Amino acid sequence: MGVSDTEIHALPRQAFPSQAAYRLVNGKYPPIAIFDDVADQADFDALFAVQALTNPRLQNEVGDLNRVPAAERPWGIPGCNYALGPFVHVNPAGSRFSDGAYGVFYCADRMATAIAETRYHQQRYFQRVEGLKYDRIVMRGLRVHFSATLCDITPASRYPQWHDPDHYQAPQQLGQQLYQLHETGLHYESVRAPGSHCYALLTPQPIEAITPSAHYEYIWDGEKIAHTLTIRRLS
Repeated sequence: MGVSDTEIHALPRQAFPSQAAYRLVNGKYPPIAIFDDVADQADFDALFAVQALTNPRLQNEVGDLNRVPAAERPWGIPGCNYALGPFVHVNPAGSRFSDGAYGVFYCADRMATAIAETRYHQQRYFQRVEGLKYDRIVMRGLRVHFSATLCDITPASRYPQWHDPDHYQAPQQLGQQLYQLHETGLHYESVRAPGSHCYALLTPQPIEAITPSAHYEYIWDGEKIAHTLTIRRLS
């Protein structure tokens, strides 16, 4: 059973002005360049029309932009492609606060927290691949800045139903209700790095800038992700 609108409105809120956060994305997916080449919706429409003439795969690259209301698209910010990515290419399998019907931008208070979160999920993926003895994946680190007032469901001990490490039914119901009420997102405790915090943005609108940082390589040894290596460019 979901949470009533009255209970949702009673949840504490916390303001996060110019908040720094961290995110990791699969390094094999290139940025969507067209999102960073425009300053507003009119620019996007014009550039898309021109590029579509010579790039038949452009629609697949861009994804479903209709999932993001025009007023919430953060055109012109550094890293706009990273901000829009999880909303236009929605994971149909869902996540903690989404059943797969809409996107969520997850980020964490520290890069170490983001690594703990993504490492857990990538290890679960490798474990489901029968006979996989060795593999590696390169993750691209992102530094995020956003300003938002979020529903605060910390600490986890106060809201255990939304911090279950294995079952997402309750947090997905909460996320769906917040999404329908046009709430900006949530501040919650990491279940992969207890004591650390994460943010789940239900819209890209509060994001002010995203810049790439280091890359990280996860090494699978047939049983677990045994190593996490930091990849840096030599200057």
